[in-house]
Amino acid sequence: LRPSLAKSLLVGLCCLGIHGQHGASSFISPWGYQSSHHGPLQMSQATDEAGSYDPQASFVSEADIASQANDFVANAATDVIDLPDEISNSFMQYALSIILGRALPDARDGMKPVHRRILYAMHGLGMGPNTSFRKCARVVGEVLGKYHPHGDTAVYDALVRLAQDFSTNIPLIDGHGNFGSIDADPAAAMRYTECRLTKLSAETLLDDINLDTVEFLPNFDGSEYEPSVLPAKVPMLLLNGGAGIAVGMATNVPPHNLGELLDACLAITKSNNEGGEEVTDNMLMNIIPGPDFPTNACIIGKSGSRKLYTTGNGGVTMRAVMHLEQVATGKKSKRNAIIVTELPYQVNKAALLERIASLVNEKKLEGIADLRDESDRDGIRMVIELKRDAVAAVVENNLLKKTSLQTSFSGNFLALFGDGTVPQRFTLREALDCFLDFRFKTIRNKCAFQLDKADNRAHIVDGLMMALDYTDEVIEIVRGAPDQAAARAALMDEKNERFCLSSAQADAVLKLQLGQLTRLNGNKLTDERNTLTENQTNLRNLITNDGAVRDVMVEEFGALKNKFAQPRKTKILPDEDEKLDIDLVQNERSVIVVTRGGYIKRMPLKTFESQNRGTRGKKGTSNTDISDSGDNEIAHCFTCNDHDTVLMVSQSGIAYGLRAYQIPEAGRTAKGAPIPSVLPVKANDVITSVLPVSRFSKDEYIVLATEFGWIKKTPLAAFEKLTSRGLIIASLVEGDRLNWCEKCTDADDILVGSSRGQATRFAASSLRPTARTSRGVKSMKMKTHDKIADMNVLTGKDDECLLVVTTEGYGKRVKTSEFRTTARGGSGVIAIKFKAGRLDDRISTMRVVDEEDEIMLITSQGVMVRQRVKDISCQGRSATGVLVQKVGKGDRISTVSIVPKEHDDVTA
Repeated sequence: LRPSLAKSLLVGLCCLGIHGQHGASSFISPWGYQSSHHGPLQMSQATDEAGSYDPQASFVSEADIASQANDFVANAATDVIDLPDEISNSFMQYALSIILGRALPDARDGMKPVHRRILYAMHGLGMGPNTSFRKCARVVGEVLGKYHPHGDTAVYDALVRLAQDFSTNIPLIDGHGNFGSIDADPAAAMRYTECRLTKLSAETLLDDINLDTVEFLPNFDGSEYEPSVLPAKVPMLLLNGGAGIAVGMATNVPPHNLGELLDACLAITKSNNEGGEEVTDNMLMNIIPGPDFPTNACIIGKSGSRKLYTTGNGGVTMRAVMHLEQVATGKKSKRNAIIVTELPYQVNKAALLERIASLVNEKKLEGIADLRDESDRDGIRMVIELKRDAVAAVVENNLLKKTSLQTSFSGNFLALFGDGTVPQRFTLREALDCFLDFRFKTIRNKCAFQLDKADNRAHIVDGLMMALDYTDEVIEIVRGAPDQAAARAALMDEKNERFCLSSAQADAVLKLQLGQLTRLNGNKLTDERNTLTENQTNLRNLITNDGAVRDVMVEEFGALKNKFAQPRKTKILPDEDEKLDIDLVQNERSVIVVTRGGYIKRMPLKTFESQNRGTRGKKGTSNTDISDSGDNEIAHCFTCNDHDTVLMVSQSGIAYGLRAYQIPEAGRTAKGAPIPSVLPVKANDVITSVLPVSRFSKDEYIVLATEFGWIKKTPLAAFEKLTSRGLIIASLVEGDRLNWCEKCTDADDILVGSSRGQATRFAASSLRPTARTSRGVKSMKMKTHDKIADMNVLTGKDDECLLVVTTEGYGKRVKTSEFRTTARGGSGVIAIKFKAGRLDDRISTMRVVDEEDEIMLITSQGVMVRQRVKDISCQGRSATGVLVQKVGKGDRISTVSIVPKEHDDVTA
């Protein structure tokens, strides 16, 4: 090949090195990687020394490589150049330049060269967190001119990413102006935006940069020096993550929580001390359960994170944060809507909205009536209105399946190890060990630098103290010397039997003023010398004692955690397919609250501390909106363990089951989550019964009763495998509703009351257990247009009382012993007589109560009255009762509920 043609080819290869990064992954075969599972990616040796790879070789700058290439072409001794060898060697140099100088971060400080150069340039410009903002164009120009000879767009884009709070967990640059958005809007031009360093970057990356903690190398033209790595105090590679594409390799590290990372560093550092407890992989993953994304989306399960942490390669499933709301569509009408408040990491909101609209228009996504973006500076709010007949859970599942509301983060742990010269796939422990080893070395380097300074200063102080001891002689020598050089020589005269100073000491003495030759100044020098001696002792201990260095690291990590740690943003939700999830959840006591408006929530029992008798107690739910006060009224409230199964039965005969810990947790005054967002309940269906089950005993049963008088008994064990998808537990005729569900044993009795005042009591053992989907048998004979008003399970206690309340406000208590046990299917006996002339009065509630209970009566027009049960008189079966609540014309008692006791577990 002619030299002129070879020169043109080399120019082309240089252009490839500058512009060919995106297409470089197709040139894998000329290099030939051999990758191990965990170890470094070993590069096969080239045919000659020019293309060989040696991690121990001395640093060669880009200017040296360019000069060698020019000299090679200009001084070619022959007329022929071997093309395959030249291409192989040139491509090897290009690949190494991309891997070591552009695409992959260093495992020690987590920085790519461009990020490191930006931060160091800002530090050199004095752009600290307490200074004023300066134009980004000034920073870009400084980086281009001194350290990074590439395009200004690449440098500015890297700077912008360091300032975006939705791209990095903790931004390293404090941006002022438009730095882009989650909608992929670009940042404003660099001449408009301003920036400065954040406190985290200034204190954890650049604080010790001038203390000889790291090595400095010449820049691209040898005119400046830049740090080969920053003296990081936190594992920045895992904190903010990073992505990069090199030649034949790529990296994609997710961000993590700073507090968890520092806890892991503390645990490993303490374990390395003598007698420390070893930190196993399981312990490490309990400290760092998964990535912590800045966009606050949820992670589904822990298996993906565990695989990523143990192998260096794996996927983490991310899901948007959504909840169900009722939004107004007119003056009086409301419609269910799915509200999206947080998106998965790196998901474009604008593109997501377009995708959902496209699926709706193509009839691939049904049940959506309207779609709009209500996001503002306070946060994301995507509103997906549902059609009136749509099931919220079904629409939500389709959205998760067909859109990026649920997506996967494909992690690939790859970074530069071996002092930034060896690309290596790593695990979570290897990344932390590499950072801790590096931090150990930087502290040692810092101590060596400070010890050298202390030794030098101690040497000077010794000379000054010696001069003060011989003040008259020193003054005489200086006064008699013809010039300063002669005075210095006289002070350094080895023949002087009284004192002899070194060159540094003599210079310090000659700089003294006469006013400093006082006894007071001598005392200050003595105190300074004592302080220096103490510092020298401590620094020498740090240099020789590894345990002392680790103690400093532990103290440093604790201080950084207290100052910079933030709560975890990403919640980790359990995955139904992971059997170990229940083992990872503590079996604590919780309070489950279900309101009449269809909201449910879970509160830790420790939220309600123990209180004295007679106190007011704490609110367990929100009831601030008067218009919705009936909906916020508690329908079911009970305590259970987080591992218990909660059975929920709807009026249409469908039962749902889920673990208590799967119910969304909320605060005491929060409304809770809509039940359709937790279970696939249809819009026109209502949850009528909620039962906690600790174990599915063979001796217990579930008794179900409908409005039309059908009753059945099914073994509790038949519901053991019940899931949140739901199962049919009763076959209902048209118009019938399943309103009652209770647990019982064969030793109990069942009391059923009708709306016309009749009640029958029969033994639970007389009911034959039936299959899950059967209709059951008739509980009692009823007159035309009569229906069941209530059902109770009686345990046979002597002091049991039955509270009977009618729709027109009359009520009484009746002892259950007045209802004798009869055969099932009878017409029953009178439970209450209605007042004369009140032909339309009916029984509203017939419920077993205790004397200390309180009840809440709610009318159809929303009027509520709360009163004590013991204030309602106990009468016989045939009595008409007393007035419990005055009911206006056209109004009636619709619901009577028992208020949870303040001295029960709810307030304990």
